[in-house]
Amino acid sequence: MRYAIYFAADAGDPLMQLGNHWLGRDPFTGNTLRQPAIDGLDAGRFEALTTDPRRYGFHGTLKAPFSLKNGKSEADLVAACQAFAADIAPFEIKSLSVNPLGRFLALTPDQPEAALSAFAALCVRRFEPFRAPLSEADLERRRKSGLSPKLDSYMTSWGYPYIFDEFRFHMTLSNKLENDTEAGLLASAAKTHFSEVTGQPRTCAQVGLYTEQERGAPFQVHSIFQLHGDTSPENALTEIEGQTRKETA
Repeated sequence: MRYAIYFAADAGDPLMQLGNHWLGRDPFTGNTLRQPAIDGLDAGRFEALTTDPRRYGFHGTLKAPFSLKNGKSEADLVAACQAFAADIAPFEIKSLSVNPLGRFLALTPDQPEAALSAFAALCVRRFEPFRAPLSEADLERRRKSGLSPKLDSYMTSWGYPYIFDEFRFHMTLSNKLENDTEAGLLASAAKTHFSEVTGQPRTCAQVGLYTEQERGAPFQVHSIFQLHGDTSPENALTEIEGQTRKETA
C-alpha cells in the first residue's frame, strides 16, 4: 500500500474532468473513460501513449508515492491532511498551459509560481514523518536515470529527487514520446482539449490524497481536502524551515 499527496481538485472541477478524459480513467471511481479522438492517431495508439499517467491518475505531484512508516496508520495520515488543509490558505496561480517537459507532454505553469513551489515544498516537509525509507530496489531503480549528487541526496533524504529547488510543477499527459510526429499530434490535440482551463488564473484550494493498493495497481483518489486556513504556503514554509533549523542547530 502506498500513498501520495497530489495537486488535484474535486471530481466536478473542469480541470480534473478534462484531465481524466484525456488519460482515459477516472481515479475517483476507477471507471474507464473514452479518450478524445485525435486526427492522425488511432485510439489504440493514443491509449498506448498514455499508460503511465493513466495508472497514476491525473494529478500534479507534491509528495511522491510513499509507504507508511512503522507506527503510522492511514487514519493518522488522513488526520494530518485534515490539519494541513485547516492551516493553509487557498492561493492563486496565473495560468497553466500544455508544454513539452523533456520528452513528455504536461500541463505546466506559464511562469514561475512562488506560492505553488512553496506549497509543494511544504507538502514534502509536512508529510515526511509518515514516509517509510525507500527500499534498496527503489533506490536502484531511481539511480538508473543517472541522478546528480544533489538529486541523489534529495532522494535518499526525502524519498524523491525532484523537490525544493529541483521541483518543476507538472500534470503529466503522456508517456515518454520518442516519435516527433506523434508528439506534435498529441500536443496540438491537448492544447485544444484543455483550452477551457489554460491561459487563465486559477485558485488552488484543494489537495488530494491518492492511494495505490499494491505496487503496479492504479492510483485512486482517497480524499480531496479543501484548503481553508489563514496561512499562505510561503509563510508556512518559512515557519517549518525555521523550526527545522532550530532542531538541527
